[in-house]
Order: sequence, then C-alpha cells, then structure tokens
Amino acid sequence: MRLDRFIANHKRVSAFQVRLLLAQRQVRVNGEVVCDGSRGLTEFCHVQLGAEILQERTPIYLMLHKPKGCVSAARDAQHLTLLDLIDPALRPQLHLAGRLDFNTTGLVLLTNDGRWSRALTEPQHKTPKTYWLQTQDVITEDYVASFAQGMFFAYENLWTQPATLRILTPYTAELTLYEGRYHQVKRMFGRFNNEVLQLHRLAIGALKLDNTLAPGEYRALTPAETHGILAVRDGSLIDRLLLSGCVQR
Repeated sequence: MRLDRFIANHKRVSAFQVRLLLAQRQVRVNGEVVCDGSRGLTEFCHVQLGAEILQERTPIYLMLHKPKGCVSAARDAQHLTLLDLIDPALRPQLHLAGRLDFNTTGLVLLTNDGRWSRALTEPQHKTPKTYWLQTQDVITEDYVASFAQGMFFAYENLWTQPATLRILTPYTAELTLYEGRYHQVKRMFGRFNNEVLQLHRLAIGALKLDNTLAPGEYRALTPAETHGILAVRDGSLIDRLLLSGCVQR
C-alpha cells in the first residue's frame, strides 16, 4: 500500500491533511523521515507519525525439526500439531511454509511473512526439497531413471516434475523433488510396489535442517538463511523481495 493511503486509512484524515503531515516531516518509515506519499509499504515496515507508532511488526522465520506422529496444522482435536511445539506467544502470528505427512520427520519452516512463504511453496517456483528415505525392498537403478523422467498420476491427470534419486545403500536413498504432491514420495515408490518405511526431510533449497535440533525443537533462521533459501532457486527473486521490503538485509 502507498504511504499516503495507509496514513489516510489509519488516521481517517483527508488526502490534503496527509500531504500536510508529510510536508511537515512528521512521518518516519523504518526510522527515516519520508515526505513522498507514493512510498510503498509492506506489512513489516515500521511507520511512525510524530510520537505515535502506526505500524510495528517484526518478521519471524523459524526452522523446526518435525517429530513423527505430529500434524502439520494449526490445530487438531486428536493429535499434537506443529504449532503446539511453538512458544504460545508466537503461535497466533505463524503459519506453515509447506507441510509434511503425519509420520514424515525433518525440516519444516514457519513464518508470519506470507510473501516469503508463497515464494517457497508455490509450484511455479520449483523450490527443491531433499529427503532421506528407507524402503522395504531393494532400490535399483531402474528407479533412478523412472524418477528422472517423471511419472503420470492418473488421479490428478498430470506428470510429476523430474526428480533426482541418489541410491545410498540397497534400502536407502536421497531424493530431491521440485514439487509437493499428495503423498508423492510414497506414491512414486508405490509404482515399484516398494513401501517407504521412513521419510525424513533434510533440506529446502540450500537450507539444511540444523542437526543440533532434537525432534520437536526449533530456532530462528539467520538473515543469511532467510535470504539464501530463496536465492538458491532464483537469484533475481531475493533482489525483488529486498526492493519491495518483503525481507531485509
């Protein structure tokens, strides 16, 4: 939203009164005096009119080590949810930037920044997600080629994006996907009648799960991690978000 419109809506004053306040250097955005009413604002800009704070909201970016048997939801009547693991003071602000199945473990991100989470989760952005997995039967090289060319899912009437499968041992592998279809990993291995026994997300983009976090623990992302997870996929995206004020250096 434009700064002048924000002030007019917030204070219920006329456009002329807003221009007067700006000309009198009464308005500060992120600590700097702003006289241009066309200045764009984001939900995290600090806006002050004289001594009155009109907007003050801090962006939050968290990584959490999801334990098994925990629901990727804000609330659930029967099961522990990911938000139940977060400080109650933070919970009302946060949403999940992507989900994991009930029994899947590993890296989950939470934030109050909608633009940042959409940049990670919208399918067209193709943010890579890397998993470690263990199967019931042996994984062969046939799997590698099949995953690389994509698979047709009749239920959705679509082909999956090419995925990278790296065999680690006869029963374990590392898999990188660029999308997140419903039970996708289990369904892809199901083409070979091979059950996935364990699935653990290691990384999203360049951001790897902190191995010092026990299941159920979380920590704040550093500024470098917050930016880097976007930049690894699209070098221009982080620049656009910085310019718009969506994230800060």
